Amino acid sequence: MALPFAASSDFAADKDAGQPCTNLRADFRCGIHTQLRQRGFAGCTVFDCFGAGQRVSQVTFGGQDWRQAPGTARQMFDVFPVMRQLHELLRYLTEALTLPPARPVHGELRRALERTQRLTAGSAQELLELDMAAHRGEVSALLLRASELVRARVPGRGKDRRGADLIGADLKAADLRGANLRGAYLIAADLKGADLRTADLIGADLRDADLSGADLTGALFLTQPQLDAAKGDATTKLPSALTRPRHW
Repeated sequence: MALPFAASSDFAADKDAGQPCTNLRADFRCGIHTQLRQRGFAGCTVFDCFGAGQRVSQVTFGGQDWRQAPGTARQMFDVFPVMRQLHELLRYLTEALTLPPARPVHGELRRALERTQRLTAGSAQELLELDMAAHRGEVSALLLRASELVRARVPGRGKDRRGADLIGADLKAADLRGANLRGAYLIAADLKGADLRTADLIGADLRDADLSGADLTGALFLTQPQLDAAKGDATTKLPSALTRPRHW
């Protein structure tokens, strides 16, 4: 409902922000959930709000919904992207606190986690007035420090490829252990058999990247949506907290 999408390889039709999807049922469920990929809505299968949608609807707006209280709709949809970013940061901060080499910054990470949690409890107006870019910048810098502490222990770690354009790149069997791939464009890259252990993949675009046989054990800040957008097979090694996508 809240987000827009355009007819493409990811979506079978156009939809404006604030307009209900034609597949949305009266009970708020998706009418084609089990056939999304087959019906041309693969984009829906790789999206994750990290619990932000539930937080906005059940906590920020106290269980109201836009059908019963249409006057809340516009504000609710404006708050949602802010909450999603906060929840995404919570996910990264929580992971960073599980990394033993990052212990020197665990105190700062914990304080950032607590502050971010407090921000999610704010009113709709407080969330809309939040300088999200500034908060995200502070947390991102802290997460980078945690990442550097972990990757510093990797012998001969890969070079810094932060934000690199690696679209369609031939990285088959590449040694990317400990590499900084934050925000890298790896769309349709050939990563078959690549070693991505302890690589920092926060924000990396893995759409249609081939991870068949790749080793992602211990990859930093890798999320389920990133995996869902990629290709892989039964030999792809994943972090224990993530699930092998069904379409692989």
